[in-house]
Amino acid sequence: MRAVNERPDQAGEALSSKRPLNRTSLQESAMADLAFVVTVLAGFVLVALVAKGVTKL
Repeated sequence: MRAVNERPDQAGEALSSKRPLNRTSLQESAMADLAFVVTVLAGFVLVALVAKGVTKL
């Protein structure tokens, strides 16, 4: 059953997209996430090394 304000050409549009799944954007997103995690970990390692050096002073 369709909503009163819904046009016939929009039926089911909320359930599924008419665009095909773009695999390259998923890969780019995964690589961006991986780069973010690696950068954050490198930052924590750098802070830990600086803290270790400060405690030796």
